[in-house]
Amino acid sequence: MQSIPHYVGGQSVHATGVSPVYNPATGEVTAQVPVPDIAFIDEVVTRAREAARSWGVSTLSVRTNILFTFRQLLVEHADELAQLITNEHGKTLADAHGELARGLENVEYACGLTEHLKGGFSSQVADGVDVYSLREPVGVVAAITPFNFPAMVPLWMSANALATGNVVILKPSERDPSTAVRLGELLTEAGLPDGVFNVLHGDASTVNALLEHDGIDAISFVGSTPVARHVYQTGIAHGKRVQALGGAKNHMVVLPDADLDIAADAAVNAGYGAAGERCMAISVVVTVGDIADPLIEKITERIDRLTVGPGSDPSSDFGPVITKEHRDRIINYVQTAPADGITVVRDGTSLVDNPGFFVGPCLLDGVHPGAKSYDDEIFGPVLGIARVDTYAEAVTLINANPYGNGTAIFTRDGNAARLFSREVTVGMIGINVPIPVPVSSYSFGGWKNSLFGHAHIYGPEGFGFYTRAKVITSRWPQPSESQIDLGFPKTR
Repeated sequence: MQSIPHYVGGQSVHATGVSPVYNPATGEVTAQVPVPDIAFIDEVVTRAREAARSWGVSTLSVRTNILFTFRQLLVEHADELAQLITNEHGKTLADAHGELARGLENVEYACGLTEHLKGGFSSQVADGVDVYSLREPVGVVAAITPFNFPAMVPLWMSANALATGNVVILKPSERDPSTAVRLGELLTEAGLPDGVFNVLHGDASTVNALLEHDGIDAISFVGSTPVARHVYQTGIAHGKRVQALGGAKNHMVVLPDADLDIAADAAVNAGYGAAGERCMAISVVVTVGDIADPLIEKITERIDRLTVGPGSDPSSDFGPVITKEHRDRIINYVQTAPADGITVVRDGTSLVDNPGFFVGPCLLDGVHPGAKSYDDEIFGPVLGIARVDTYAEAVTLINANPYGNGTAIFTRDGNAARLFSREVTVGMIGINVPIPVPVSSYSFGGWKNSLFGHAHIYGPEGFGFYTRAKVITSRWPQPSESQIDLGFPKTR
C-alpha cells in the first residue's frame, strides 16, 4: 500500500502510513497517510525556522520571479492536479479545474507583492523628523486546510504567506493529501528555497502539536466551526496570531419579483455543486410570499435531470461525498427530517447500495429553526426550502442564524437588494449571485460563528495577517544642533 510522503526541506520524506485515503467513487483504500510523532514535528519546525532567516530578507524581485514561475507551472500541470483532486476528493474533473482556477487567481494576486507591500512615508512631521512604515513577515505560518478544497485553500494561504516572506508548514486534510505534496514539488521546481514550503501530514494530534509549538508564529485554518473555535482559542492561548474560518448555513432569499427560472438554476448550482461540500454552498432557499410552490416545481425539474456518478465521468454533474461516515450522516438528516414536520420532496439517499460514497440530490420543504436539518451544517447535497411571508421575516431569519458566512438575494428591485446588503449580518453577500466568493483582490471571510479572529483570508487582509507593521521615526540633525530637550518634537 502506497504511503503518502511528507514534503520537508524540498524533498519527500517517507514514513509509514496509518490513516487510510479512499477513492470516494469506489470506496477503495488507495493510500495511507503517516501521523508524525512530536520529535519529527520538532524537526520540521526547526528546519522551517532556519529557512525563515534567509527567506524573510529575500528580495521582492526574487519572490516575485518564483511566484510567476509557480503560476506558470500550475497552468501547465492543471490536468494532473485536477486528476489528483478527483481521485481523492471525488469531485468532477470540471469542478476540480474550477477549484484550481480560483487558487491560481490568488497566486496571480500575490505576484503583485511589490505593490501590496508598499509602506508609507511622511516627511517633516516635526522639525527635521520623518516617519515611515514597513511590513515584515511574522515568521513561520502553519496552514491547516480542509478536505473540500485540497488545492484552492492551500493556494489561498500559501501564496500570500510566501509572498510576504514567511515560511509555510502546510497540514492538509488526511482525506486527500496528495495534491499538497504536488504543490510543494512545483514550488521547488519554481525555485523556492528548500524548507520554505513544507507539507506535514497527520491528524488532530498533529494540529494540536502545531497550535502549541513555540516555533509557530501564526495559524491559518479553514474547517468546521467547532474545530475553528478550538484552533483559535488554543492558538491565541499559546501566543500566536490566528485566523480560523469555520462553517456556514447560507441562505438564498428569493423575492416575489425574481425571475424564478434564474433563481431555480442558481439554487441547484449552488446547492448541489461539488455534492454540497462547499462552505459557500446554498443550504436554504428562503421563499418570500406565494412563490414557494412554483419555485419548488422548477427546482425539482432540474434536480431530476442531474446525474450523480464518478468525478472522472464527464457525464456526472457531481460525484460522491468524502467518506462513508459522512454519507451516512447526511442520510440520517434526510431520513429524520419528517419528525420535525419537514416534507422530503426529493430523496437521494437510495444510492447507498453503490460501492462509492454517493448521495443523490435531496430537497426538503418547510425547514425551520429548531429542526436539525436547518440548524446544522449538513455539508452535503441537501437543499432546504424555508417559507416566509415578508422580506423583513427573511432578514430576521438570516440574522438570527449563528453562522454568517455567505448569503444571496434574487430580485429585480435594486432598492431591495441594496437594503438587503446593508441589513443582513453576513460577511459575503450576493445580489443575483448565489455563491458570492470574492475575487482575489478582495478578502474572503464571514461573520459570527463562521470566523474566529478578525482577519479574513487572502487579498489585502491576507497580506495584513501575514505581516507585522513597523514604524520608524528618524531625524538627522546637523552637527551644530546638539542640545538637551526633554519635551516632544516641535510640530509647529
